[in-house]
Amino acid sequence: MLFKSAILDGIRRGSITLAFRRWPRPRIKAGSEVRTALGVVAVTGIKPIEVQAISEADARKAGYATKAQLLAELAKFGSGSVFRIGLGFAGKDPREALRKQAPTRSGATEIATRLARLDTSARDGAWTLKVLELIAAHPAVRAAELAAALSWETQAFKIRVRKLKELGLTESLETGYRISPRGAAYLKAAPR
Repeated sequence: MLFKSAILDGIRRGSITLAFRRWPRPRIKAGSEVRTALGVVAVTGIKPIEVQAISEADARKAGYATKAQLLAELAKFGSGSVFRIGLGFAGKDPREALRKQAPTRSGATEIATRLARLDTSARDGAWTLKVLELIAAHPAVRAAELAAALSWETQAFKIRVRKLKELGLTESLETGYRISPRGAAYLKAAPR
């Protein structure tokens, strides 16, 4: 689930406790967590709801001034069932602390091993160092532009960047990405 920054701020403050999405089938489950740029969002519940059953109070709890604004946003997503999703702020993203830590010698070895595994499993060969260096050279550049520089599809690029983010090597920005301090330290020491 993606959230705009203003919505994430409201979730973190506790003023936004609902989201509504139009999907062919649920894409998340109650009890799951979604990592976002501002921290971890807990999914406290999910159920289908008829559009006419959405109240003005529900719309405000989802960050909209009126039900009409919420419905206009839902209309952008075509057909499918509407789901009412309960949300709560679950805390900081644990990768935040990881991103700030320079890897120890054994940590750098572990990162290198995991990156080698990602490279080996890729049909198109080694990619991890290319992507890290590209992001380091072009922070805050849209994913589509970075993907085009490698002649990749945007979605494939984003999936790969998420794998690097899991290791604490990159972080998402409002637009694009940047190398984390951990990623910069790894790049500096990485064999080429």
